Amino acid sequence: MSRQVPQVVFSHGRDGAPWGPKIRALAQVARRQGFAVHSVDYRGMADPLERVTRLQDVCRGLATPLVLVGSSLGGHVCTSVSRQVPVCGLFLLAPAFFMPGFEQYTPEPADCPIVIVHGWNDAVVPVDNSIRYARQYRAALHILDGDHSLMEQIEVICELFEGFLRRIGGNETCSDA
Repeated sequence: MSRQVPQVVFSHGRDGAPWGPKIRALAQVARRQGFAVHSVDYRGMADPLERVTRLQDVCRGLATPLVLVGSSLGGHVCTSVSRQVPVCGLFLLAPAFFMPGFEQYTPEPADCPIVIVHGWNDAVVPVDNSIRYARQYRAALHILDGDHSLMEQIEVICELFEGFLRRIGGNETCSDA
């Protein structure tokens, strides 16, 4: 059986863009590690369920294995889709979990390695939400001195992402499809 190239699929946040500076930086890391990269365009799409459907469609059109990377609402969307398509890892930046009025929609993740990165000074999604989620699902959690965008910590995030990809790249469920 031939080895397939693992795919990294990025999902931006509510007001983000598919190739914003965070995604561009992380995409460079993924490419250096031998991963193919894709980024889903959700601009003009306010409904989270519509975003979930879009990501499902994109993922189903790609060869597996998949690593889903999402920021804010994109993290929520990635986690929602993780149980519906084959994934070998979730890397989430300030994921919009347990938001007031939407707590019951916080998704259960797939059984795969999960890393959450959040900023102590996040005024959009409280850091306590990621602490709660990481505790509940035994996810690795990195809390950095940053705000919701986490851009002031992009170098640290790239290092964390590189280590994450290196670890899961050696995992047979991610390296062999």
